[in-house]
Amino acid sequence: MTQNSKVIQINPDPLAPYAIAPGWRVGDLLFLSGQAAIDEAGNIIGTDDFDQQVAQVFANIDRVLAAGGSSRDRIVKVTIYLTDMANFPKIVEARKQYFSPPYPADTIVEVKALAIPGLMVEIDVIATA
Repeated sequence: MTQNSKVIQINPDPLAPYAIAPGWRVGDLLFLSGQAAIDEAGNIIGTDDFDQQVAQVFANIDRVLAAGGSSRDRIVKVTIYLTDMANFPKIVEARKQYFSPPYPADTIVEVKALAIPGLMVEIDVIATA
């Protein structure tokens, strides 16, 4: 850890029970942990509803970015984890809804499962401060 790096803190922090930092600010870059469809109390939002889960993921991303001194329009890279690549068209539409040009760099992968059963999408981001 260097002098110009610090953990991003949110309260309440639904990731604390898992020993995960919400993110780190290193100089003028923010590195967020994967954000999933869980609320501030750690409850899954949108069980069996992909669009509702995506909305919660972006609400969580916005919350952590704000705590780190940034915002969604400063995101430069996203990695999107889907449990079912059949949702790829929906995630493309979500990108158009939640971002504007120029769009961030992107990696989308299908995974067998996410940390909590019932989660369908997780997104981690890199942003500038």
